[in-house]
Amino acid sequence: MAVYTAEHLRGLRMIVTGGGTGGHTYPALTTIRTLRDRLAAAGTAPDIRWVGVAHGLEAGIARQEGVAFTAITTGKLRRSPNRHEWGRNVADAFRVPLGVLQAVMIVVRTRPEVVFSTGGYVSVPIGVAAWLAGRPLVMHEQILTLGLANRILARLADRVLLSHESSIDHLPARARTRAVVTGNPIRPEILTGDRDRALAAYHLDPRLPLVYVTGGAQGAVQVNELIAAILSGLLPSCQVLHQCGDYSLDRMRQVAAAVPEHLRSRYRVVDYVHGELPDVLTAADIVVARSGAGTVAELTALGKACIFIPLIPTGGDEQRRTARHLADAGACRMLAGPDASADRLHEEIMVLLDHPQRRRQLADAARRHGRPDAAAAVVSAIIDAAGRYRP
Repeated sequence: MAVYTAEHLRGLRMIVTGGGTGGHTYPALTTIRTLRDRLAAAGTAPDIRWVGVAHGLEAGIARQEGVAFTAITTGKLRRSPNRHEWGRNVADAFRVPLGVLQAVMIVVRTRPEVVFSTGGYVSVPIGVAAWLAGRPLVMHEQILTLGLANRILARLADRVLLSHESSIDHLPARARTRAVVTGNPIRPEILTGDRDRALAAYHLDPRLPLVYVTGGAQGAVQVNELIAAILSGLLPSCQVLHQCGDYSLDRMRQVAAAVPEHLRSRYRVVDYVHGELPDVLTAADIVVARSGAGTVAELTALGKACIFIPLIPTGGDEQRRTARHLADAGACRMLAGPDASADRLHEEIMVLLDHPQRRRQLADAARRHGRPDAAAAVVSAIIDAAGRYRP
């Protein structure tokens, strides 16, 4: 990629689109922060406008981040609608042209040097508008396969940024020459955790291996119930920090109260791990988690020994595809379908606890799949596209 001076990129105007879920929203947020830092170091700043839906996660995130936000009307794209959703698809089909018209007006008024999309149905109108207006479109895909929105935009984008090398095979043939594997942007603070801070925050024993269990921000009832079934069998060999989500907190506190008294201090259950997450991930010897794109990006960047229990079904079954891809490479253990049983989870955890060398091998393989510099690579692609557009 070419090198552009701060003067050449002074006042860089960018539209960001993507959202609906954290999987699309947080990579966009990390990219915005990284771009701001890159330009601030050169004595300038970008002019950014985030385009999304008024009720989406992205609206609140943009407001918190001090990013100008514009809402548009658009319809959701459903890959395999059931008969109850056909009516909604028809209604949404009429919203899409309105969204494109709104998006064209936004692009005309904003005059961006580059448009950056992280996917989700809201990204399609702005991506189409960028193409119609002749503005560079840089799109990013977080998952192994392509979401429907990004399958559409890949045909229009100047740069197609991917999180996985194998995703290239899922691109339309003409888009493959425009593909760059950057990885999935992760928050830089994830890489700067401190083990001792985590141990102190949760009153953990530095002499015992730590198993961190998480079902994501909202928790996962399936994962929680599996842990409830095997907890007493695990605690003689380790300590467990469990983020269970608000919904299951009372249930897991009851489970904690039933643990034999001499082992009770080895189990810590919380509804949510807040700012201590980087410390907790650094301290964890084993992580039991879902295999969402953001979670996988963070854990592989850190090189963690993981047991993934994918959420099934999801759109395109991407969690299972991602976990299977890593498991086949020896970079994680995966429990799905009939294998996602309490007995199998207990067995997998105990094998890793009893054989530290296998734990290290799993962690090393995971690290080889991680891309801790993904955000920087995405920002470089954005700056390159903007620089090429400017006279």
